[in-house]
Amino acid sequence: MQTNSHHVAARTPGSRLREARRQLTTTGEVADGLIDAALRRSWERSRGFGLAPAGRAPGAPHASAAQLARALEQQRELASNARPVMEFLFEQMRDTDSLVILADAQGMLLEAMGDANFADRAQRVALRPGANWHERWRGTNAIGTALADAAPVVVHAGEHYLDRNGFLTCTAAPITGPDGCMLGVLDISGDHRGHHRHALALVRLAVRTVEQKLFDTRHAADLRLRLHLQPEGIGSVAEGLLALSDDGRLIGANAAALAMLGLSRADVGAASIGQLLQLDVTTLMAWCRQPAGAPRTVRRHDGSALWLRVEAGRHVLAASHGSAPAPRPAQARADALAELDTGDPAMHAAVERARRVLDKPISWLLLGASGVGKEVFARALHASGTRRDGPFVAVNCAALPEQLIEAELFGYRPGAFTGASREGAAGRIREAHGGTLLLDEIGDMPLALQARLLRVLQDRQVTPLGGGKPVAVDFRLVCATHRNLRREIEAGRFREDLYYRLNGLTLQLPALHERQDMPHLVAQMLRGIEPGRELRLAPELALAMSRYRWPGNLRQLNSALHTACALLGEHEAQIDWWHLPDDLADELRGISAPEPTVPTVPAMPAGGAADLKAVSARAVSQAMQSCAGNLSEAARRLGISRNTLYRKLRQLPTG
Repeated sequence: MQTNSHHVAARTPGSRLREARRQLTTTGEVADGLIDAALRRSWERSRGFGLAPAGRAPGAPHASAAQLARALEQQRELASNARPVMEFLFEQMRDTDSLVILADAQGMLLEAMGDANFADRAQRVALRPGANWHERWRGTNAIGTALADAAPVVVHAGEHYLDRNGFLTCTAAPITGPDGCMLGVLDISGDHRGHHRHALALVRLAVRTVEQKLFDTRHAADLRLRLHLQPEGIGSVAEGLLALSDDGRLIGANAAALAMLGLSRADVGAASIGQLLQLDVTTLMAWCRQPAGAPRTVRRHDGSALWLRVEAGRHVLAASHGSAPAPRPAQARADALAELDTGDPAMHAAVERARRVLDKPISWLLLGASGVGKEVFARALHASGTRRDGPFVAVNCAALPEQLIEAELFGYRPGAFTGASREGAAGRIREAHGGTLLLDEIGDMPLALQARLLRVLQDRQVTPLGGGKPVAVDFRLVCATHRNLRREIEAGRFREDLYYRLNGLTLQLPALHERQDMPHLVAQMLRGIEPGRELRLAPELALAMSRYRWPGNLRQLNSALHTACALLGEHEAQIDWWHLPDDLADELRGISAPEPTVPTVPAMPAGGAADLKAVSARAVSQAMQSCAGNLSEAARRLGISRNTLYRKLRQLPTG
């Protein structure tokens, strides 16, 4: 949980707030310095969504009873851990005309408990389970704004963007999972006349408690570290929490631990215990086997001390007693995702995060440059989950003409448009029923179709072009793009409401030049290209490939290895420079700058340019002869490019 909060230290004076709302209503803008900057940004976002302060919430979605039940089932872990804390909060707020509310990461209210009289008033503005309080639909409000800013917030009375919500004071803080993903929001909403100045502290304390419960739930099987600056702080709500894998890699943390160690959320899944503390996993495992005692002192890398208590999870205890760790059998990991985990820390983190929510009903968003393997990762998600026996349908939104993509996705009835098939078409979305739908390059989807896609995702029904009865669909959605969707939203090219619908779990896939597993990747690709054949790279070539920037990423590497395998002789087992495409070999040679193996030639006579040309011609002729006419190998030995060699060959005397 982040500790910063917005416009909460002091309320905006009433006169300035009234002037700000007058300016907003009459001109659509608010002068600088009149209200808190964060509040102003939220108002600007609300205006950008097309909301009018004096209006209602047009088209705001509200889940049916069945949809709400399904959402609660999807968020069972969050709801079950939050419910006891909400009940405690309610006891503290009883008879204060208020509600305690839990919302998911998309702004849907999942549960609410509070005073019955105030609940009736709250119903009038749809402050009840099933309603969506994302800023897109309700403007500035504590739930939606906490999600937008990823920080605790108080929105008091007239600070709400919509006038009709001005009777409320709402206090909310986001709930973050130990993997760094935002899970939802905890909120106290009440009558603005009964605002309690300690509500923010209560909500933040409650959220930290929920996050600790989530940590203990998710990492019950793992090696856990509890940290604090003082020994008495261990076991308190202020303690830092870390979870480690068997090899000492950080797989979970709370905000307190990250702050103590100077880490960010991006370090979860990537950092190792040795990078965090002056400690190793062997020592930690040894401590686990000793009787539990007083906290121990450990050192950060700046030499400062922390107090630590180690806890062995079920998996660690099973291993320490020599039994197989039942929760994590090795054979369970021998799947398509495991094939992608070839030793790079960033890819390992992506695979581990994916595995934790593999069969949960959320959408996936894969980010990364062109060629990093987003479709390969999507196929691995499909093949490793419970939908593996269903269809995998991939649609490249950038490859289809705009006039065809709608028919391709949603299908059409016979005669729906000129050139339509007589039989009609089901469409790719319906083809994915029971399986996985990959929308590749989703950032290139036209705006008009984004609205249709959002409706399909909300209703889980698709209506073909030309009309007809909607057809229910059930599929796992994976989207991929090389674009920065937040910038696309700011530029007006991508719908923000669709972004939040797609952004269930976002995974950033590393570029090839950032990865640390090049030898494993190459070996894996070669096994796929030439099964049963033991191939390897020449050492000098392997070094050059590890230093190359690979602008085409995995796609470029795979293409180069296919070419190399095609050029290999039947009995050759080593790929060398002359097996590569000429342009790539030239670029790699420029990086590696190998010492050229030049054929022995007589010492240069003291004769001028004519003698120099003769020596050069003789060297070229000998290189070609020793390489049996292989131009690439001759160029390599001479330390020149193939183009230079061609030019020198044309200059050789004939006859």
